[in-house]
Amino acid sequence: MYKPFQKYLEQALSDNFELTSKAIPEGLDRNVSERGRNPATIQSWCYEAPEMRKMRYTYIDAGESTQVLNGVLYPRPCYDAPVLGIDFLSFGGKKKILVVLDFQPLFRDEAYTAKYVEPMREMYERYDDLAQNLGMKFYDSNQYFSKYLLFAKIDEGTVVNRVLPAFKDYVDSYIQLIKQAEPNHDPAAVERIVKAQKDYDQYSAERDPAHGLFKSYFGAEWADRFLYEFLFEDAVQLATSH
Repeated sequence: MYKPFQKYLEQALSDNFELTSKAIPEGLDRNVSERGRNPATIQSWCYEAPEMRKMRYTYIDAGESTQVLNGVLYPRPCYDAPVLGIDFLSFGGKKKILVVLDFQPLFRDEAYTAKYVEPMREMYERYDDLAQNLGMKFYDSNQYFSKYLLFAKIDEGTVVNRVLPAFKDYVDSYIQLIKQAEPNHDPAAVERIVKAQKDYDQYSAERDPAHGLFKSYFGAEWADRFLYEFLFEDAVQLATSH
């Protein structure tokens, strides 16, 4: 279901950045499970570029049971820009489809909001039907989400007609934001961003509901490694999550 999204993302990144493959820890780049009703394949890709320290995305294909595209793009810490968060999930033969798409802010102060969040407004308003103000079960909507977050439960037709155009718009706008950003190499500024991105990873790893999905298909040990060694590698695993 989300392969056209993945292809668009790959093309947009390769057209706009000088990509270099970034190593994925051994055994985490791909896995196959026979546990569910349908066989499940999970595959991940990871790149870096002069402007971006990590661009990673993952596709889970379990046929009618599960289709997932998840990705996060992290700027280099000389840029204070938000991270781009992508989460598209379809379960149970397209009956339950959830989309999450946002420029995820690292800070909440007024200057940061004016610089990075408010420019999203016009784009967001084109797709306000995909902003359904759903309650967040696992996350605090006031932390690492902008007020121009797209978050919706939808049907299959909406994926093609509305979500794909919105996705292209958000990806293109994010790339332009990064390309126009002014780097700041002041050590204190860089250190602040490094800490903010680490805090983002820690927060996300501790709350990521996909961990349960990974566990159900690929086992607890692999799921823990995938979460802490690849998805959110700057997070510290505080206790066993088995």
